[in-house]
Amino acid sequence: MKIPKINLLFKILIAIALGILAGQFFPVWLGRIFATFNSIFSQFLGFLIPLIIVGFVAPAIADIGHKAGKMLLATAALAYAATTLSGFLSFSVGDTFFPEMISPRTLGEVEEGHDLSPFFTVEIPALMTVMTALVLAFTLGICLAYMKGETFKNLLTEFREIVSRTIAKVIIPLLPLYIFGIFLNMTVSGQVATVLAAFAKIILVIFGMHIFLLVFQYAIAAIVVKRNPFKLLYTMLPAYFTALGTQSSAATIPVTLRQAIKMGVSEDVAGFVIPLCATIHMSGSAMKMVACAIAIMIMEGIPYDASMFSGFILMLGITIIAAPGVPGGAIMASLGLLASMLGFTEADQALMIALYIAMDSFGTACNVTGDGFIALIIDKCFPSHSPEANHDSQTIIND
Repeated sequence: MKIPKINLLFKILIAIALGILAGQFFPVWLGRIFATFNSIFSQFLGFLIPLIIVGFVAPAIADIGHKAGKMLLATAALAYAATTLSGFLSFSVGDTFFPEMISPRTLGEVEEGHDLSPFFTVEIPALMTVMTALVLAFTLGICLAYMKGETFKNLLTEFREIVSRTIAKVIIPLLPLYIFGIFLNMTVSGQVATVLAAFAKIILVIFGMHIFLLVFQYAIAAIVVKRNPFKLLYTMLPAYFTALGTQSSAATIPVTLRQAIKMGVSEDVAGFVIPLCATIHMSGSAMKMVACAIAIMIMEGIPYDASMFSGFILMLGITIIAAPGVPGGAIMASLGLLASMLGFTEADQALMIALYIAMDSFGTACNVTGDGFIALIIDKCFPSHSPEANHDSQTIIND
């Protein structure tokens, strides 16, 4: 009898529940075993972050520049604008409402009980800093985009596959155990109730923002194509609900493509834009990542301002297009930015992962539904234009 596969979201939810339950009765020595695992796992994750950035950002930039068709550049520019705009919208909403909804506190502060300390730690220094990795990735990607040689580009493509397999075969399978350890420690130290209460509020706000964003995007598209925005959005609903179930932009492409054509997008344009946007358009992902970051910074009592988040959002729009083809890939590719630009600790990053993945299906649904709005605008701008570059279906990711 074949055992049904359990998706990552369900595993994370089980890990959270078990961590809270175990925190009620685990002896300290047993809790410290999981604290030791978490310490080693977080060190390895920190080691991997610069490699993720170089391995995914550089080939992504090189691939876009290598094709360099007018339609591709227009689609990439529109997708980046939509992604960053959603990030700024999320910041505005979070900065306005979250301080009234979430009580500032320090997650490391012990209200009752005590933190679990590891039996030992293993230092795994990263090969380079996050900013060095970003600069290196941009330099390699831009240079490769204008070079005819394929040798080094193929090397980077193979390196991307190595990093992707490491994430898929090591990080993702161990991630629920890591989340279990985080919530076990929070329960022992008396922090979990506050965190879960904040989680519930954040999820409701982000869901509302997703709905607003989609209406706003299709209102813009409706102005360009002179159509009813709600009829356009209604046509795309099958793609939205398919993405809710699959949690995958790739798996939803056939439905997204079909619905985009039903909206009146030409088959050539839809066949080019929809698969490409499954990789580079991340409005829903950026929105929930920015909102989650603000919420955690408020809980931590970490100061922030618009300037700090402006830089973070602009970099985020580039970094998450290189997210690896695994569930939650966008958050994995962005951990370096969270640490270097917003000052997130290992515990903060673990909370971000848990909170982000808890809403993964809604972010994916927002991403793929928004792909239709981009297809409408590109079709209007290039009414008789055939794609100048063949899209590479192998680069499509789960976000």
